[in-house]
Amino acid sequence: MEVFHGSPLKAPAVEIVDLSSEHGVDDEKRDLERDDASSPETDNGEDDDHLSLYEDMLDSMPEHAEWEDAPVDVCTVDESFSFRKRLRLVGEDQFITETIEIGAITAKKLCTAFGIRPPPFLEGQPDFKYFPLLGLGITRELSKRIKLPQYNTIDDAVHLLNKSKNIIVLTGAGISTSLGIPDFRSKETGLYSQLEHLGLSDPQEVFDITIFREDPSIFYSVAKDILPSTRKFSPTHAFIKLLQDKEKLLTNFTQNIDNLESYAGILPEKLIQCHGSFATATCVECGYRVKCEEIYKDLKAGRVARCDRCIRNMRLKPFGIKRKRSTNGLSTSKKKRQSYEDSTDDEDYDIAVAGVMKPDITFFGEDLPATFHDRLTKHDKDLVDLVIVIGTSLKVAPVSEVSGFLPPETPQIYISREPCQHVDFDIDMLGECDTIVTELCRRAGWDLKHEMIKEDDVDVQLHEGYESRYSFRITSA
Repeated sequence: MEVFHGSPLKAPAVEIVDLSSEHGVDDEKRDLERDDASSPETDNGEDDDHLSLYEDMLDSMPEHAEWEDAPVDVCTVDESFSFRKRLRLVGEDQFITETIEIGAITAKKLCTAFGIRPPPFLEGQPDFKYFPLLGLGITRELSKRIKLPQYNTIDDAVHLLNKSKNIIVLTGAGISTSLGIPDFRSKETGLYSQLEHLGLSDPQEVFDITIFREDPSIFYSVAKDILPSTRKFSPTHAFIKLLQDKEKLLTNFTQNIDNLESYAGILPEKLIQCHGSFATATCVECGYRVKCEEIYKDLKAGRVARCDRCIRNMRLKPFGIKRKRSTNGLSTSKKKRQSYEDSTDDEDYDIAVAGVMKPDITFFGEDLPATFHDRLTKHDKDLVDLVIVIGTSLKVAPVSEVSGFLPPETPQIYISREPCQHVDFDIDMLGECDTIVTELCRRAGWDLKHEMIKEDDVDVQLHEGYESRYSFRITSA
């Protein structure tokens, strides 16, 4: 029986894993290697740091076609295709024997066959220094789904929309940016790029559950920037609702926390909010849950919200009685008092403090809802006949692993501003999500209605060097 290998924990960056034994890789061996690499007891700290650096680097590598002026010896497109095809045909061990071990090609150059540009810090190093990077590239290649050659054109995409009856739509922040809600990873406008002033080693720490427990004021200081200020939804949300109305929507897996899918009318039984939402908030101390509207004033003011029930219970206690300081779910060992906590001269005891209210969004380090795994593995996997990924770079596990987990014969379409470098979709459509779905509906003969849709002409161009990657651009207002 096949299982979903992805961790239930939300984790940053693309996790390079093998999702299917059909790719010819020994699953058990790979699992053991992954466990060894992540073991906290290893003595190879420096090597682990390098591997982590390499994994991060894979996610930001440019397309092979962009290296024409690169001062490195790179494989041609034809050579890269041949190497990748040979790897899948003979397997990893035989491939290494035929290439590296007999000296047919250097590891440095072979890296480029898998879309990896040799990093400057390895320049001048012995060739074996490139082995870890090459290994990660090979692992990533074997984890990829294989593009279906029969789907390449926009007409193919329209045909798939019309004939499919069980469509999975996987969405990210890109479907809400037209409403003024920032995405996370855009270089200049994304939320992470605007958080340098917080002094964090990684802006993703804003959504780290450990950091939140230690100092919730960090999250609350930026919550207003991601809090949905309106119940308006975008044309892309309306497109997903249209799929539902046409009885074509199997499931909308959304990584968004703005809850706009619900406002658009996506039925609860069709919606999996993989990373939770701002619909509700829960006290980390007593578990009291409220609608998030009740703490909106605090969220918008950047003020840590406290639990009303905790406050009411504190008022019932005799005045002046002290108890051990609330840890909001942490261990009872003494910790540094944070700026948002009340203080007294007593180092070990404090006036009772009400628990912090945490919006029910999934932080890094928290389990995704059980419904995510159950819906995907026990229901959708055997029914899905088309996958549409919209507005996400697929950089967060385990949602990033969904594409590779689904049956390889299921066609997959990608819609976003920038291409996804680590997944081979059958058709890539690049541009504003609203523009693309509106044009697809027009070509399909569907009546997509939304106040933001205008009668614009859309120019569609095939990317040079690609057979199934297109750009969509409005040419008239």
